[in-house]
Amino acid sequence: MTSKERVLTTFSNQEADRVPINYSANPGDRIDRRLKAHFGLKADDLAGLREVLGVDFRGVGAPYQGPKLHEDFADRRVDNWGIHRRWIAHENGGYWDYCDFPLREADEETVASWPMPSPDDYDYSGVQEACERYKAYATNGAAGFGDLINGNGMLRGMEQTPVDLITDDPVGSLLADRRFAIQLEATKRILEAAKGGVDFLWLGEDLGTQIAPLISIQIFRKHIRARYQKFCDLAYAYGIPVMIHTCGSSS
Repeated sequence: MTSKERVLTTFSNQEADRVPINYSANPGDRIDRRLKAHFGLKADDLAGLREVLGVDFRGVGAPYQGPKLHEDFADRRVDNWGIHRRWIAHENGGYWDYCDFPLREADEETVASWPMPSPDDYDYSGVQEACERYKAYATNGAAGFGDLINGNGMLRGMEQTPVDLITDDPVGSLLADRRFAIQLEATKRILEAAKGGVDFLWLGEDLGTQIAPLISIQIFRKHIRARYQKFCDLAYAYGIPVMIHTCGSSS
């Protein structure tokens, strides 16, 4: 089977020739470095590593081409959603972790005026070519979109975000709605540009720890499922399935 056939067979609840494989790692961590060294690859050769590992998935997307909306400062990197990151070193390397949580104590007015990227500021011109390049693989058109808990948590903090869900806090709801609307429109444009070359959507939601769900099924249905349904309806309109990453136990 090709990678595409393997993944789509699995998504159809049929038995493939083997389990589909994916791979991700923090750039430059010890495992990633050792794997590349073992296979004689350069430190930045992620594509080569995917090939030798037999990774079945590839992603296509639209790079951001607009203005920088939030400035870096001190030892912080700040992305265009306003998420702050600082470098955390460890014995095997390090990674950029989320910090500060600038909207933790924000009101609705602050969230409503918070600078966020526009779907118009992404470049969709290379999507179709990327789909053609990866046509033997299972091609994802929206890796990690959705992500209410984790995405809001990067701005509101992981203490406040669950409280927002439990108490129906309008600040948290507004933040989620603004983020989801931008992601949904960008996804729509990616699928339009792909002209049938995208095989599935990959949504992400940090729903669980290693032992139990973070939230109740009632909260999931009230705050998360309805927002995800718009992505699912869009995917169904294009005849493609949706995969949801749950980050831990969700049963």
